[in-house]
Amino acid sequence: MQKAINRGNVLVNGNNVKSNYIVKPFDEIEIELPVPEKQEILPEDIPLDIRYEDEYLLIVNKPAGMVTHPAYKNYSGTLVNAVMYYASRRNDTLSNMNGFERAGIVHRLDKDTSGLLVIAKDEVTHSKLSDLFMKHDIEREYQAIIWGHLKQKSGIIESRLARDKSDRKKVAILKDDEEGGKNAITLYEVIEEFEFLSLIRLKLKTGRTHQIRVHLSGKGHPIFGDETYGGRVPRSVNLTSNMKARINNLLESMPRQALHARLLGFIHPRTKENVHIESELPADIKSVIAKVRV
Repeated sequence: MQKAINRGNVLVNGNNVKSNYIVKPFDEIEIELPVPEKQEILPEDIPLDIRYEDEYLLIVNKPAGMVTHPAYKNYSGTLVNAVMYYASRRNDTLSNMNGFERAGIVHRLDKDTSGLLVIAKDEVTHSKLSDLFMKHDIEREYQAIIWGHLKQKSGIIESRLARDKSDRKKVAILKDDEEGGKNAITLYEVIEEFEFLSLIRLKLKTGRTHQIRVHLSGKGHPIFGDETYGGRVPRSVNLTSNMKARINNLLESMPRQALHARLLGFIHPRTKENVHIESELPADIKSVIAKVRV
């Protein structure tokens, strides 16, 4: 029900309301709850790029295009399907703290974001890892290609984020006079600048849905290739025909947002050892960089 309210599927007198709305006499409440067919979630033999593993957890390098966990219309081909198969072949367990369909998943990445994800093998480890995320005691570094050049070569982006009222699949930055939302903080640093793109490093102080993508788009520098937040539209009106052709070529080679979760670092919740795992940029992002660097 909470998700239905957040998606705008619950109307009071024809209007979207917040979940804390107090129902009044004679209010007319409309509820639209799609009923998905019950799906059995099965292990699938999908290759995994495992960067770290012990008896408590594993860290996987997720490719772009893979959904993290099964959900409506995506019941197969997900990271969970792959991890279930991997665990079953090794007679291993996965945490069931968040339900069978999210076996072991502690946090998630968007379908078209590549990079590192941690999977818990038991509920105790899962709970302790979730606590680390909640307290922001996990180091997370991303790299992204963005449109244009940032005026400040390093800085902090801070705003309140909430579901976009006109499109519930998107997230929007709230204005100062708007209520609600959750505070989001992103640190950025420019690594390298190209003719019309930049490669930047990002660190999260909070972990809101679409946080990096929304913050960069809000600054007028959306992530290259990000269709949802304006990243597939050139950010300059003064483009020659040759430059337009180059940009179109680059966009064809990058059908997703050029965003990669490059680093995960934390104190292991069970062994107390320092875990620091890095992942190199994937081939598609490297290809774009190589083409604009020359």
